[in-house]
Amino acid sequence: MTGEISVRGIRFHAFHGLTKLERKIGVRHRVDVDLVAPIGRAAESDRVEDTIDYRQVHDLVVKIGRENSFHLIETLAVRIARELLSTFSCERVRVAVQKETPVVDGIVDSVGVSVTLDRETT
Repeated sequence: MTGEISVRGIRFHAFHGLTKLERKIGVRHRVDVDLVAPIGRAAESDRVEDTIDYRQVHDLVVKIGRENSFHLIETLAVRIARELLSTFSCERVRVAVQKETPVVDGIVDSVGVSVTLDRETT
């Protein structure tokens, strides 16, 4: 049995961007993660050890976001997706990264990118 595990609204302050301001003072980022993974064993056992632990997903995303400084959020999204695939037993991962209140000439709530990676094609 396969299911989709979602962790939404992971937020952290980080220094990703093209402008000096973004790389110096940083901006808040929001990440949403969807993982397609086997869930049958966990559904039967009712044990977190038999599934993907949401806390570990959260911690990994925040660690990657805070410990790196990329020019593009595309790079951040792909790095997160690849690390999730290599860390957890999932078949597919979708990562959406939003940069909240980005530095742009105009009023914008956020800018973002989403990527989907499959274990078989990565």
